[in-house]
Amino acid sequence: MHTKVAVLGIENSLSGKAWRWRGGNMEINGGIAGLEDDITTQLLLSRGVPREDLDKHRQPNLRSFLPDPSEFADMDRAAERIAEAVIANETVTVYGDYDVDGATSSALLIRLIRMLGHDASHYIPDRLLEGYGPSGEALLRIGQDGSSLIVTVDCGAMAHEALGMAHDAGIDVIVVDHHKCSPELPRTYALVNPNRLDESEIGAEHGHLAAVGVAFVLAVAIVRTLRQRGYFEGKPEPDLMSLLDLVALGTVADVAAIRGLNRAFVAQGLKVMAKRANTGMAALIDVSRLKAAPAASDCGFALGPRINAGGRVGEATLGVRLLTTEDPEEARAISEQLSRLNEERRAIEAAVQEAAEEQLGAQHNRPVIVCSGRGWHPGVIGIVAGRIKEKSGKPSVVIALDDEAGEGKGSGRSIPGVDLGAAIIGATAAGLLVKGGGHAMAAGLTIAEGGVDAFSDWLAEHLAGPVARASAEQQMVLDLAVAPGGLTPELVDTLDGAGPYGMGWPGPRIAVGPVYLVKADIVGTDHLRVIAAGNDGARFKAIAFRAANSDMGQALLHGTKGRKLWLAGRAKIDDWGSRPAAELHLEDAAWAD
Repeated sequence: MHTKVAVLGIENSLSGKAWRWRGGNMEINGGIAGLEDDITTQLLLSRGVPREDLDKHRQPNLRSFLPDPSEFADMDRAAERIAEAVIANETVTVYGDYDVDGATSSALLIRLIRMLGHDASHYIPDRLLEGYGPSGEALLRIGQDGSSLIVTVDCGAMAHEALGMAHDAGIDVIVVDHHKCSPELPRTYALVNPNRLDESEIGAEHGHLAAVGVAFVLAVAIVRTLRQRGYFEGKPEPDLMSLLDLVALGTVADVAAIRGLNRAFVAQGLKVMAKRANTGMAALIDVSRLKAAPAASDCGFALGPRINAGGRVGEATLGVRLLTTEDPEEARAISEQLSRLNEERRAIEAAVQEAAEEQLGAQHNRPVIVCSGRGWHPGVIGIVAGRIKEKSGKPSVVIALDDEAGEGKGSGRSIPGVDLGAAIIGATAAGLLVKGGGHAMAAGLTIAEGGVDAFSDWLAEHLAGPVARASAEQQMVLDLAVAPGGLTPELVDTLDGAGPYGMGWPGPRIAVGPVYLVKADIVGTDHLRVIAAGNDGARFKAIAFRAANSDMGQALLHGTKGRKLWLAGRAKIDDWGSRPAAELHLEDAAWAD
């Protein structure tokens, strides 16, 4: 819980935020005031870990966090059906979504089924032509082509009509998903989703899993079922741990909360990723030019965007093909193609973002930002919605209107404390959307062309209260304060010891100071770089991304005039020079005088 004590007495920083301690008051120079705990312990405690659970959180592993798969509704039924398909050599198709979570979920089940001596094909819908989720026509076509079992991953929880068509045609469909469900579930053979409203208490505790995490738990259940049936007599069981690189990538890239079981998935999955046993994953790491073993942040900022680029602006199947191939040449070719598509995606995204930002001025008083435009590429609207959310500090929805179709595709991103997915489901139930769904922090929708204004007004009315409460609580939450000389590579290593970090398990923020600025300039398009020095003689570099035109950026560029400051952000390693140094990824600043 955030305490009310102001960090260093700062109630109004250069970005207008109060600074608060996340946990105990960490003293300057790295000591801990009134506490006997080391820094790693304090970081764990301040992220909600009970003291009695500290040991298992220091080195998160599956043994400590993985629940009995049978605790999840329909899990045993799904595992039994897939086991039967393997034993009987049935034709199986995995129907995935076109994003990273969908690609990794699909790849995980396909690789598992191959390990079991069988095979499965994949079907990934085209984002532009088919849209999100299973269509009835596609399911019927897959069945007619010979598949007696279809497993949808990262989609299907709300596909009542499509799944009903498959059910009526006698096609067995298993849904493996994590998106919010309505009270009435679609007609399907089994629906494995910890966010079912009728989920068990233990199952519901895992509602933060990405679809790839749910797929891994299903894999455990499938292997257990086959073991009980004697399937492995005389042959080895599959190494499920070897699939954890896929789980780590999908979990981080889908911005799932990195807590509980997800921390174990990511921590162990990064170790598997470093071994480079997955041919496609290794090629993806190479084309991303990662010099060291991938970290969680690399999954989100280097590997994930390249997989996503296939579904956004290229060919939707590229991701799952890359992550399931055993051919190094094919892996290299696909990864290079994805990297080129990612560059193309960046250019398209920049154009859409510029057009969307032009609409911000007219909405500055609204609690939810809704931007829409004709000709916007629907493959980048989710990224742009995230950028608009960061710029405005409010939940944001970006809608690409298609004149020919007479409707728009929308994507939304939210702020902590505002459940956008539930609001989108509510708007759909109210008849304002053709369809829509999602989870707390992200959602997707389809809307009739003339319905944008009514939808925007509905969101404003229903989310005004939650947004106001969440905005009032926005603070710069810090874990530690150090003098400039305390910002060292050793400190960065210590802070990393409580990772992996991500959504729901925030990376540590530190305050460094007091300092004066030796230099401040703009690098790239609008990144701010400063060189800061303290009274202890130590100097360090800090960089604030996309911040040159912000209030803080302008103050640091033009208004310091020798005044002392505190700088706040995340400590990182800068290995550009001859020896590694610590630098600060700057997020806020405040006067120290």
